[in-house]
Amino acid sequence: MSDTTSIKRDAPTPLPKRALDSLTPTERSVVGELGDGSALLLVQKGPNAGARYLLNSDLVTVGRNPESDIFLDDVTVSRKHAEFHRLGKSFSVVDSGSLNGTYVNGELAERTDLVNGDSVQIGKYRLLFMTNGGSK
Repeated sequence: MSDTTSIKRDAPTPLPKRALDSLTPTERSVVGELGDGSALLLVQKGPNAGARYLLNSDLVTVGRNPESDIFLDDVTVSRKHAEFHRLGKSFSVVDSGSLNGTYVNGELAERTDLVNGDSVQIGKYRLLFMTNGGSK
């Protein structure tokens, strides 16, 4: 039996006010311009804070391996740490058996369906998950 959980939640909702308040005007504009079926990860904490990663394909890999779609160069990140999956307009994050785990909103999770404003922790990196779903 696994010690981690799989969490399923409702469809994307407007970005929470606390998350909106932390965005620069440029970042707010980028989120507003996201197409249907796209999402954005904003690095809020970590060696490259402020970096943005577009999730616009069905599978995006994250890890310390330079061949990862999102390369996070820190020893707290496994070579193949996690994957972001897109199904229609919905996204989920799946831990790839990483050493330090993947956390969503502070909770360890193997697989979690993401909603607008979720915080995803991968090693030292805290990523804000954003879509334009429901924010118009």
